Amino acid sequence: MTDEPLKIGVLGYRFMGNAHANAMARLPMFFPDAPAIERHTLVGRDEEALAEAADRFGFSHTETDWADAIEAVDVFYNLGPNHVHVDPSVAALEAGVPVLCEKPLAPTLEGAERMREAAADADVPSGCAFNYRFVPAIQHARNLIADGEIGEIRHVRGRYLQDWLVDPDAPWAWRMDADLAGSGALGDLGAHSIDLAGFLVGNAVGGIDRVSGHLETFVEERPVLDDDGEVEEYRDVTVDDAFSAQVAYESGAMGTFETSRFATGHKNDHTIEVHGSKGSLRFSLERLNELEVLREGDRGYETVLVTDESDPYVDHWWPPGHVLGWEHTFVHENYEFLSAVAEGGEFSPSFEDGYRVQRTLDAIERSDERGEWVSVE
Repeated sequence: MTDEPLKIGVLGYRFMGNAHANAMARLPMFFPDAPAIERHTLVGRDEEALAEAADRFGFSHTETDWADAIEAVDVFYNLGPNHVHVDPSVAALEAGVPVLCEKPLAPTLEGAERMREAAADADVPSGCAFNYRFVPAIQHARNLIADGEIGEIRHVRGRYLQDWLVDPDAPWAWRMDADLAGSGALGDLGAHSIDLAGFLVGNAVGGIDRVSGHLETFVEERPVLDDDGEVEEYRDVTVDDAFSAQVAYESGAMGTFETSRFATGHKNDHTIEVHGSKGSLRFSLERLNELEVLREGDRGYETVLVTDESDPYVDHWWPPGHVLGWEHTFVHENYEFLSAVAEGGEFSPSFEDGYRVQRTLDAIERSDERGEWVSVE
């Protein structure tokens, strides 16, 4: 491991850029064994907004060309819109620069395959940023399942509900364009649910064998606003607003998934349930320090506050009972990824994991188009 700080380059400075920059700033405070880093280069198109963000996030350099940034850094974070995930990530890996890319891995299965192949050929770590794997309650749930605490897995149920598009006059954004995003709620939210289910039960049930999917777009066009908030034009919405899917696992277990950006009253409701022959588990992101556990013989669920010895990161934060929040998942994720980079190890979730999720997303879209069950190829 080098004693020199790792020079970090980040493409993207809005929502995810903010989340990861905050995590990087927290690392030396709470994870003193984390690799030393230098927030070196921030990449974006708007020079004025980029300079302001770099100053706020603590980056010493800016670039408007991601290729120049890759040459200047030791680690590359691709946090841009989905349509810029593929080329910069592949270029960085081909240059021997480790990459952490936001989810979904790519807007298309073909793009995800390119990234997967580049990662396989590279001699450096790469990862897909499914941050919910790093919730302590989720890691506790995975251990319970692996230990056989709830028996043979019969059913998995995942949902991710938001309501930010309920208003038909909510403005158009890149997430509503198939060329830029690939898909809507399916990739934006469903990718998280499908990955989390695989993380929890994959070893117990195998992969997803086949799917039946239904996608729906409720509002076909939305207003584009100018700087004064006035409507300039209306632009087509070319992605789904919501989806549901049934999945059949290789073991014979069943799964159901549902995501929506039209679920009135739900702000960020990511819930997953796992039902087995001897018990069940329930988790909700809106109560992310808690895991509901039902074991064989119990009369009802027990709510476990996961802030003690079952929390893999408890030694780095506050005393037991002093709960963590959404932003801490990014701290855990950055700690694990940068440690893998510094030590030359592997990181999970990998680009291979991201590709597997993309295969399922693609199969759900194909199922909706055909109106029938399809295999996850």
